[in-house]
Amino acid sequence: MTDLGYAALVLALGLAIYGILASILGARRNLSELVDSGRNAIYAVGGLVLLAALLLWQALLTDQFQLEYVATHSERSLPTLYKISALWGGQAGSLLLWTLVLCGFSVAATWFFRKQQLSLRPYVDAVLLLNIAFFISVVLFAANPFERLWRSTSGQIITAVFQPAGTAPLFPADGQGLNPQLQNYWMIIHPLALYFGFVGMTVPFAFAVAALVTGQLGNNWIKVIRKWALVPWLFLTLGILLGSQWAYVELGWGGYWAWDPVENASLLPWLTGTAFIHSIAIQERRGMLKVWNMVLIWLTFELTLFGTFLTRSGVVESVHSFALSPIGPMFAVFIFSTLVGFLALLVWRLPLLQGDNQLDAVLSRETSYLTQNVIFLVIMIVTLLGTLFRPISEWVTGDKISLNAPYFNKVNGPIFLVLFILMGAAPLLAWRRSAPETLRRNFSIPVIAGILSLPVLWLLDNRSPAGFVGLSVLVFVFAGIVQEFVRGVRARSRATGDGPGRALFSLLNRNGRRYGGYIVHIGILMIALGIIGNEFYQSEGQANLKVGESVTVANYTLTYRDLEASQGPNYIELVGIMDVNRNGRPSGQILAKKLIYNKNQEQPMTEVGLRPGLIEDLYVVLAGFDGMGATASFKVYVNPLMSWMWIGGLVIILGVLIAAHPILDKTRAGQPATTSADETLSELLAHREAVFQALRELSFDHQVGKITDEDFVVFEANLKQVAANALRALDRWRARVAEETDLTLKRDIKTRQAALSRGGRACPACNSPAALDDKFCATCGATRPALPAPAGAKATPLCPHCGKPFGPGDRFCAGCGQAL
Repeated sequence: MTDLGYAALVLALGLAIYGILASILGARRNLSELVDSGRNAIYAVGGLVLLAALLLWQALLTDQFQLEYVATHSERSLPTLYKISALWGGQAGSLLLWTLVLCGFSVAATWFFRKQQLSLRPYVDAVLLLNIAFFISVVLFAANPFERLWRSTSGQIITAVFQPAGTAPLFPADGQGLNPQLQNYWMIIHPLALYFGFVGMTVPFAFAVAALVTGQLGNNWIKVIRKWALVPWLFLTLGILLGSQWAYVELGWGGYWAWDPVENASLLPWLTGTAFIHSIAIQERRGMLKVWNMVLIWLTFELTLFGTFLTRSGVVESVHSFALSPIGPMFAVFIFSTLVGFLALLVWRLPLLQGDNQLDAVLSRETSYLTQNVIFLVIMIVTLLGTLFRPISEWVTGDKISLNAPYFNKVNGPIFLVLFILMGAAPLLAWRRSAPETLRRNFSIPVIAGILSLPVLWLLDNRSPAGFVGLSVLVFVFAGIVQEFVRGVRARSRATGDGPGRALFSLLNRNGRRYGGYIVHIGILMIALGIIGNEFYQSEGQANLKVGESVTVANYTLTYRDLEASQGPNYIELVGIMDVNRNGRPSGQILAKKLIYNKNQEQPMTEVGLRPGLIEDLYVVLAGFDGMGATASFKVYVNPLMSWMWIGGLVIILGVLIAAHPILDKTRAGQPATTSADETLSELLAHREAVFQALRELSFDHQVGKITDEDFVVFEANLKQVAANALRALDRWRARVAEETDLTLKRDIKTRQAALSRGGRACPACNSPAALDDKFCATCGATRPALPAPAGAKATPLCPHCGKPFGPGDRFCAGCGQAL
């Protein structure tokens, strides 16, 4: 079965290469059969990669230790759930999973756009297949999970897919087991979420490349891929949060984010992806930032590859990274090739990427979005340079100098503070221009709320000036979002007469993109609340305790009671039991654990004792103990507000679902583009819809007081003129298509009349004209019935095989050669 998995990958690679060629040649030569064949190659490749993954899963679940991957990352006593997750517990398996997820996104995109975006689709398919082919090549030639173990006559152990000469198969009795750090529930779903986030960004990148190749650089491709960028962004956000949760409960240092290089590798594409999602709103609304959006989606795609390269190349050292392997050069070449190729396309199409408008004023939503994008990019560059500082310093000076958490916190902290201020200001600003009176009206309540929160926060806890400044900024942002919801509900109630609840539901349903985005911002605020609480208000203590002794941290007193041992499926569990006393009153017990795995006894793992709460978490680590447990060492942390970080993740999910509603656009799916004319219509309709949406938002902003009456009259007149031009363009297109259709019909009628006048007859299946003696229709291929013989004429015998007439003395048909 392992040979079948290897063969499936080899065949998948061949089909992927064929699909690339078929898609490109079909598009260049306008051969729909080749284009469809390239599309079908994606389905076939996806099925073959799925087969390979299922076979590797089978090998893990059935303990086939003759496979080197299974022997290295599993064992007989490993729980079934972790045998399943062992697929991504090692480098080769994780790359196969990456390829599988990439195939899944490619199949989904290909199926969804199978009757749409006809001119873009072949190039989208080619880019997706190119990425798939690269990852299959890496799996086959640098990290093959189907290599088996062989023992040579000299006793040397060799790994190879097929048996080398002079060797015998090796069947270990048991495997080495999964890395203890990965035997945690959060590490089952955290890598999956990250892979979906990383890989999903390939689809919008493929559309960007296709738009550059074809020159179709209007707003239609942006409208098409907005949700295809939003969904992977959500997965990437959740992947980062789930990884933080794993670090929080598993590593036992009281924190969740250490600015580790691999942690940073997931943050980098999140920053540029977030900038892209905000920036495309400006292109849809104003036709601006077209080059900028291309650069952002390209950077996001490249940074997902860079994160994989960083994790697996050995360039940096990390507790999360895989062992040093030969795949680093392959990734470096692919990243460089895609970089050069995309920049060449971008330079070629620069004349077509000029913006339709320019910034009208500094105090506008466009300016705030653009400034936020610049800040996202600055944070990305600062984080990237800090991550690579160790190899750069070694290359320049010969000394390895690492930049750790203090550097990142000191540099990025103030930048993030400015970013949050802009996040609070942007919703309060109008598109195009904000008048002074509207600024005062919109900013007064949020600013006052932020200022009034300063003394309150200082009285509650004055340990950290930076902390209460950060919290006051969060109050400012939150007050602005609440104000937006209140004004929106009031405006909707006035317009429809609905009550507040129904008006809120209608608001979310009709303008989910805006208000779903606000809910996402609330989730981000909750995450920031947890970060500030942990960073600036954490209390900690450490003590070596004998049984019955206590340690006090903040308002908690913990008393060591006992150390108990129990046997798990593949580990020994040691549990430190502590009585908890909070504010002088008993508050139950908390259990801090150490897990000693049978196959990795030199690497005991921490399972923290955690009591979460909305106000604070009590966090206890069993740091050490003597042989009998009479004395044990504990670290105790009190982490304020940490639970809001995880609640924020749930709120972000809700906000994205509202913003992306409906996930599948029924109107587009119901009107597939089957010709280039249909795609022209799609582009014109997308432009019309963008203008009408801008008019609706302009009217709504006027209702909620963001735009003065004078500005509203001017802006509405301008947009109505644009809308009139869009409608005229649609009318001209429809008139031209109707004229061309009328001419085609007239030509067909004349052709058929001429054929009939020459004694021809129409095909009964498709009504196409043809000569009298034609046996098959040249248009549809249908067999045509023979003409009836004239009255009184003797019937001519016909060949029963091909229908040709033959004479009385013929023994063989002159048409097909069959015996008569």
